[in-house]
Amino acid sequence: MKIIHKIPFQQIALLDETFSINFMPDLQSLRSSIKAVGLIQPVLLRKKGDQYQIVCGFRRISVLKELEIREVESRVLGESERNELELFSISLHENLTSRGFNSVEKAITLYKLVHHFQIEPSAVIQRYLPLFSLEPNEKILGTYLSLAEMEDEAKRYVLKEEVSRSNIRRLATLSSDDRRSLLSLIVPLKLGENRLREMLTLLDEIKRREQVIIKEVIDRPEIQAILAQKEFTPIQRTERVKRVLMDLRYPKMRHMEEEFEKKRKELNLPSGVSLHHPPYFEGNGLRIEFQFESVDEYRAILSSLSLLADKEEFREMIKV
Repeated sequence: MKIIHKIPFQQIALLDETFSINFMPDLQSLRSSIKAVGLIQPVLLRKKGDQYQIVCGFRRISVLKELEIREVESRVLGESERNELELFSISLHENLTSRGFNSVEKAITLYKLVHHFQIEPSAVIQRYLPLFSLEPNEKILGTYLSLAEMEDEAKRYVLKEEVSRSNIRRLATLSSDDRRSLLSLIVPLKLGENRLREMLTLLDEIKRREQVIIKEVIDRPEIQAILAQKEFTPIQRTERVKRVLMDLRYPKMRHMEEEFEKKRKELNLPSGVSLHHPPYFEGNGLRIEFQFESVDEYRAILSSLSLLADKEEFREMIKV
């Protein structure tokens, strides 16, 4: 067993994250433990030149530094005692046995294995994906590698909102600038999975249809005006933004909606009566809904509705 050394912080290469697989770690319980009883498990360092490289213990070292403890109890490996892949494997397996990995940490690990340690993707699929309880196939590996390449703000969003793998793949198709613009839209909306998929699909279709970048769509005054309305709830913002995007995606339908609404107003329907077209104007027929509180009110509504057949606007609406 390695002798435990007390290594001063100034001798530790704190910015060297070769073996780190952490992202947005929750340090509260670790912090409480170290405050209460000190460091239970020494960290693992490797001598590298005139400094020490962290192999295992990034979270512990972060808490100790925060608590202004000047030395770290450590086990130390010689500079050439193990190769880097072996050290990374030690770090990976220590973390696997002591905690769970969030989706971004899985992505970081897989990315380092493929791009830093040059492990063949086929070997990573077979050997490492099952360690994270992931299906061993190329599509899953591709999803996590694309997540690892995203900006930190996108990774934070994926983690906080528990974004699905299918939506991660949609986010990965965007440029970095488009992703940043998208986050300015979707973070305040607090979208669920289905709504996020709807937004991403609409934005992609608008981008293709109008030959613009997503930033240009999101920066439109009507969308920015909605986001600026502080009194709106996230649900209200989402519905209004979706309506703007639907209008941009389907301008013909927007025109039909405006014409329908104009004719509906010209009908002067009684209070409590509403007239609806089929969703997206797909299908035939109109739907009338009304409510009443007395027999007399019911008769009055029916009498008023019976006159609709004589109105040109009503006949035109049926033809639509």
